[in-house]
Amino acid sequence: MKILVCISNVPDTTSKINFTDGDTKFDTNGVQFVINPNDEFGLTRAMWFKEKQGATVHVVSVGGPTIDPTIRKALAIGADEAIRINAEPTDGFFVAQQLAEVVKNGDYNLVIAGRESIDYNGGMVPGILAALLDMNFVNTCISLEIDGENATAQREIDGGKETLSTSLPLVIGGQKGLVQESDLKIPNMRGIMMARQKKLTVVEPVDALNATQETKFEKPAAKGAVKLVDASNVDELISLLHNEAKVI
Repeated sequence: MKILVCISNVPDTTSKINFTDGDTKFDTNGVQFVINPNDEFGLTRAMWFKEKQGATVHVVSVGGPTIDPTIRKALAIGADEAIRINAEPTDGFFVAQQLAEVVKNGDYNLVIAGRESIDYNGGMVPGILAALLDMNFVNTCISLEIDGENATAQREIDGGKETLSTSLPLVIGGQKGLVQESDLKIPNMRGIMMARQKKLTVVEPVDALNATQETKFEKPAAKGAVKLVDASNVDELISLLHNEAKVI
């Protein structure tokens, strides 16, 4: 089985976010970038297939040279090879078209992507990718088992879980549940050293449509001031809830 794991280079959730040029561009200064968490769950599951079933695991990402450290981390975790598509990931449809070209040229049985990235939260790439490739698709996937050409997947739905039977080739949009946080792999020194010797291929993007364009960013409104009420002053609390908060 040959697996392609799609990874995104995203800001760490602890990073302080700012914008420049009149709030039209994201300010990367001082921001630490990491593998998108949903993608990391998928990568860890792919490593399980490698260890238990002898699968070959490649990773792919869209971006410039600055994302190479993130790709190298995926290689240090255990991926066999990596591909970087040398283009800025400006639009979900554009990214899906670039990934589809890699899948077509790589003869992959299983494509694992995160259900969404934690920066833009678009949640569109896995579905568009499956449509472009005419492959089976399971989104919000929280469990995946492969037996030959057959797959059993479980996905999260409103109010419960759904179990599906399908076949390869397959695209999934994965999330926590494919593996648990305790299962995530931390690269050790041996993995880091081996990653330096593994193949990282840089390919140029194909001509593709950017269906959307960012025009402006805006931070959430600041939280309002907090009023403290003495625990014994119930009348004041009721008055504030009724007259100011208007929740009663």
